[in-house]
Amino acid sequence: MSEVDRMLAANAQGAPQPPAELPARPGRGVAVVACMDARMDVYRILGLEPGDAHVIRNAGGVVTQDTLRSLAISQHLLGTREVLLVHHTGCGMQGADEAAVLDRIEQVTGTRPDWAVQGFADVDEDVRESVRRLRECPYLVATEVRGTVYDVTTGKLREVDAEG
Repeated sequence: MSEVDRMLAANAQGAPQPPAELPARPGRGVAVVACMDARMDVYRILGLEPGDAHVIRNAGGVVTQDTLRSLAISQHLLGTREVLLVHHTGCGMQGADEAAVLDRIEQVTGTRPDWAVQGFADVDEDVRESVRRLRECPYLVATEVRGTVYDVTTGKLREVDAEG
């Protein structure tokens, strides 16, 4: 049985509260941009419940064009006004070599991606850069943008001074 089959079977055995009972608009008016790392349970880390926030995840939690698209929709159609970035220690994107990653994908698939990998050297600096991108984006209306680093060893969240 594949892992996807196991997940579908688990859902069939005991489906959680249907999302239809919750409004589409996040109850706490916040959007979270986080890394996709499987060690991070963003809802538990931030004390969130289903329906509280939009959670946008990608490799590194970096601010990509699709992240900006999702945040613009979150803000303009669904009323969020705060954004919290959650990066973390021990991230696979830290130290990722742009050319090497793209070369590897091209070697395996025969096609070179047209998107940037967006690896980074320093997690705090990457949080600052992501905060800057969000604050400078002309079509976002967030009243507050803050960045954090989650320590995968201690489970603690540390806020990063956006000014450095």
